[in-house]
Amino acid sequence: MDRSLTLRSYWLRFWSFLAGLGMAVFSYLTIDHFFQANFPETIFTGAFCDISAFFNCDSSAYSSIAHFQGVPLGYWGLVLGILVMVGAVLPSVRLERVNKLLSLLNALGVISLFIYSVFFLKSLCLLCSGFYVFSLLNFFLFWKYGVRNEYPGLYGFFRDLVFGSIKPLVVIGVLTLMGAYGFHLFYQAKKDAQLGGVATKIVKEFYSLETVKNPSLISPYWTARATEKFEEAPIRIIEYGDFLCSDCLFLFKQLERIKKEYAGKINIAFQFFPLEAKCNDVVDKDKHPGSCDLSYIAAYDPSKFLQIHDEIFRNFEKAKNPEWRLQLARKYGVEAALNDEKTKALVRQIIETGKEYEKTSERFPYGIRSTPTIIINNRMIIGTLPYAHLKAIIESLLTEQEKPAAGESRFLENWVDTRKLKK
Repeated sequence: MDRSLTLRSYWLRFWSFLAGLGMAVFSYLTIDHFFQANFPETIFTGAFCDISAFFNCDSSAYSSIAHFQGVPLGYWGLVLGILVMVGAVLPSVRLERVNKLLSLLNALGVISLFIYSVFFLKSLCLLCSGFYVFSLLNFFLFWKYGVRNEYPGLYGFFRDLVFGSIKPLVVIGVLTLMGAYGFHLFYQAKKDAQLGGVATKIVKEFYSLETVKNPSLISPYWTARATEKFEEAPIRIIEYGDFLCSDCLFLFKQLERIKKEYAGKINIAFQFFPLEAKCNDVVDKDKHPGSCDLSYIAAYDPSKFLQIHDEIFRNFEKAKNPEWRLQLARKYGVEAALNDEKTKALVRQIIETGKEYEKTSERFPYGIRSTPTIIINNRMIIGTLPYAHLKAIIESLLTEQEKPAAGESRFLENWVDTRKLKK
């Protein structure tokens, strides 16, 4: 054999093992983040890799391709990484051919995921990027130093790599599917837990939060109205949001469900907080260019706010385009918003209310420093929650405020006859 990645050189085997280890480690981290993001067990944690609107892991964790039937995308990368490590520790010609074929398929998948992330999700997960780097290193090693096909060209590719790998791939595939089924069951268990003990824990943590005052200026722009005065509704949510924030889009979808389920019981005030230095000096750089203009467009005519608010979030990717924003302003007849000093001053005044809250981090000078930040009945939550948790908090608040009707009791009393148990 004139060439082999795993059979002829210990150094090449070492680099192959390292590539597989990197793939496995970053796959594990993406799996862990997927479950933490979608099934958090506390309201006090945040994603360590959410650096900016572009470099963040939540967008990928919440995306439509993050899992299939509860099996995280990272699981398949974990399997590939383990196979590469096994091939480096226990080398054989057949396993090397299998891993060489899989390295090609994996590289194509990595390139596709990178394109999807950058051009469709408009973000890049650092954990995923780590997997991409080690996957491409793995591909390079196998196709530069890996075992050659006995026959050249496509014939050799199919004869030696594809058809020669069918039997081991069937065995590997069966074992992989068994593991995938285990992840499916785990996903379902996590999903069920959100409605039980975890939700109870979240509610308890919510009540442990210190109460905060409402901002000095509650935005006149509401997305849900149950009463004329904001303070009179049983559920009161103040939402500091940014139209170009992906987590705000997630919250928008959650609140759409909440508004329908608790119609007549909830007031939601939208506090403009665009993360763009053009109109918000809390941020030192333009994280979301264009978000100030969208705020002006939405605020110019209060009677059209809700329609514009909903249309922006339902066209989230398009809203990043300056031309689309101009078309939106023309559609609703609010072109003057972009140059109206009165509108800009009001938006600025709403933004400034974020400075009224105490610091929540040493990194930031003010309490409101990221989006979304919501204040539910005077308790602040920074970030997003699964729908089950948000619903549990609201249900608890409503139950707390309800008064028992005549003849009803707020507790259950029952006694077990212990005399029978003693006999």
